[in-house]
Order: sequence, then structure tokens, then C-alpha cells
Amino acid sequence: MRKIVGTKDFVLGTFASNCSGGMTVTKLPERWAATWENNEKLGLLLDDAGIDFMLPIARWIGYGGETDFHGTVLETITWAAALLAKTKHLTVFATMHVTANHPVVVAKQIATIDEISRGRAGLNIVAGWNRPEYEALGLELPTDHDRRYRYAQEWFDIVRKIWTTDGKFDWDGEFFKLKDCYGSPKAWNGEVPPIINAAGSGQGRDFATRNANFLFTPAIDLARSKDEVAELKQKGKGIGRDVDVLTFSHVVCRPTEKEARDYWTYFADTNADWGAVDNLMALQFANAQSFPHDLLALIRDRMAAGHGGFPLVGTPEQVADGICQLHEAGFKGSTLSFVDYVKEFPYFRDTVLPILEARGLRSPRGAAA
Repeated sequence: MRKIVGTKDFVLGTFASNCSGGMTVTKLPERWAATWENNEKLGLLLDDAGIDFMLPIARWIGYGGETDFHGTVLETITWAAALLAKTKHLTVFATMHVTANHPVVVAKQIATIDEISRGRAGLNIVAGWNRPEYEALGLELPTDHDRRYRYAQEWFDIVRKIWTTDGKFDWDGEFFKLKDCYGSPKAWNGEVPPIINAAGSGQGRDFATRNANFLFTPAIDLARSKDEVAELKQKGKGIGRDVDVLTFSHVVCRPTEKEARDYWTYFADTNADWGAVDNLMALQFANAQSFPHDLLALIRDRMAAGHGGFPLVGTPEQVADGICQLHEAGFKGSTLSFVDYVKEFPYFRDTVLPILEARGLRSPRGAAA
């Protein structure tokens, strides 16, 4: 089993393969179809290649446009359970929105899939931002960030207490009242599973540094990212925690730079679903702070190509160079997305991973990190 917490490697995973379109807001007929068949194929490819994790997005409604980007989504707990049962080494995260999922239920669900996989389950905590989804679920999006993150903190405090406490306990909090609560089984070997949290606001980053192993944030400008990552890591050290920072990237890797850049233009410009892109950006700007608002207007093209992810475009050497730049900026790892994960990942595996191993960013396949 590969451990993603504490490894010396630059960790790599995939992002959003459970969602239609993946991270690519394109109208191409060959865009990613979020079927179980595709996800199973991808999971087995990643597991065999030594990739560290898979991370899903939890959505209930799509972003409209011609394709209704993210309109089809495999639910993340059941998706993770199936992938963990099929694989041997991967960590697989479930993404849980705190207001839509009761903490006692989530603690049981994660502990169950952690037992299925002998310690390979992870939890991605989402405090919530997408107002139309709240409305679709009959919930109210808290506009007060402090309240939103007080709720998230109490939610995770309960989950963690269930994982780490023997016997029954009562809970009398601001948002939850529990009596004679307990959870069995615990997470595997009594260890708290790895936690991811994406946060852009001050309150969100305080929450992540208190609770998460990995804070998840975009890499839009690497000079800016270097200072940001150093600040976040120092913030964690200030409260006695070692918090690593992950980002997300979109890969177009081809034998020549021209092939890669031509394909990028083809799917992310000529055939972009601009209606869905603009809906996504409007919702981000109105309700979320995941992306710096002073840069949001500058990244419309990146939204089409990879949901705002860092572009890794070019030859295998150039893609490896980009990953090295992320490492030099202080990131501990990155997710990867492709227009078609199953068709494109094998070329990345065969050409880019050996370069990263030769440069010392990744352990050789099968070696302990």
C-alpha cells in the first residue's frame, strides 16, 4: 500500500473522473463520459502505474451550456467503495458536502470503505459554495463565512471523535445534538484517514490548516503560488501541524509541442462550451473564493481547458518540466486531468513518469516512497 501522507514523493492523482466532461468544458463528442466502465478502467490503469490517488467532485446538478457540464456524476462514496474493492494500492477519496451529509453517517461510511481497502480511503471535506445545488436540495447556503466554517468544524469534530473515541458519547454543540453516539468499526488501524480541503477564504484556510493533511488550491501564477504555499505551510507550523498543499493540472501530452498546442486550441477554444464556462465562472465569482477574484477574469480560457487547472501542455519533457515547476513552487503534488483519461493516461505513464523518476520527484514504480 502506498501512503500519500508523509511520502517524500511529489504525489500525483486524478481529479473529477466521476463527472461528465471530467475537468474539460468542451463540446467534443469524445469528451470524457463518466461511466462506471470508464472509471474502472482508469482506476486499474492508475493502480498498476503507481499513481497515488483518485479524487472526485460531488455534484448534484450541472452547469448548463450545450453539454450540461457535470450534469452526470457518479456519487462519491459508492464510487470510492467500488474502486477500492477493485484496486490494491490507490488511495481513493470520497468528497462530502457537510450540509448535505450527516457526520455520524459519513464517519460510518468512510470507516467502512477504509476497512474494505485496508486503509486506502480518504475524505475530501467541502464546506459548500454552489447556491443552485443548495436550492436543488432544499438547503440554504450560509452567506456568513464564519458560520459556514463553524458548522464545518463541528461537523468534522464529530467525525473525528467517532473515529478516535471508544464507547458512547453525547454531543451538545451549536449545530448538532447527539446522545449515546458511537461508531464501530473505526477507521483502519485506528488511524484518521487522509483529509483534503479546498479553501480560498481566510476562514476556509484556517479550517484547512487546523484539520486537513492537504490544502487544495489553484496554481494560476507560480510566483504568487510560491509565496502562498510558504505562507500556508508556515500557518500550519504555527499551530503545530504539517500541512501540505496540492494543486490541480490539465495534461495535453503529445510527441511534439505543436500537436499538443493544436489539440488544446481544438478542444478548449474552437469547441469549448462557453455557455457552461460562463455559468461556472459566474457561480464561482458570486459564491466561492476558491479562485482569487482578482485573477478570475483572466482565467476564462483555463476554465474551458481544465476547470482552471495549471496547464501541462507539450512534449513529455515539457510536461515533466511543468510538474517540476509546481514542485519548485512548494506544492506537494497535483491532480491530473485529460480530455479522455483512459486514452491519454498511458502515454503520460510511459513517457512522463520515467522522467519524473529520473529527476527524483517520484520513486520508481513499486518502490516504497
